[in-house]
Amino acid sequence: MNVTFNKRDPIYLQVMQYFKRLIVSGELNLGDEMPSRRQLANQLKINPNTVQRAYSEMEEQRLIYTEPNRPSRVTEDPAVLNQLKKEWLDQAVSKFVSALDPIDIPLDDIVDLIKDKMNMRKKDD
Repeated sequence: MNVTFNKRDPIYLQVMQYFKRLIVSGELNLGDEMPSRRQLANQLKINPNTVQRAYSEMEEQRLIYTEPNRPSRVTEDPAVLNQLKKEWLDQAVSKFVSALDPIDIPLDDIVDLIKDKMNMRKKDD
């Protein structure tokens, strides 16, 4: 597990963001077991309370669930996954649009460039 923390955002939010990326990308599948809180804290060299807070927040968002005396697991609800993907896409597009604000480029040119880049990625896979 390779997480690089920045100094500006709370660690628990960065842990959540890391797991959201794993879920959105399919590296973690619906129903997959999450690392234990203590195990994750040791791996990341962070306070177990920080991991507990991240897991609690993810449970509130229904991204993970924990049954008594069982490890936490990624949600099995496809609607939650679809919502997470929509949120992820919305954030990415918002950052992209903000980055383009100072440049005067026609929308058609932007769409064509995105199509080209997406097609190139598909060819590389």
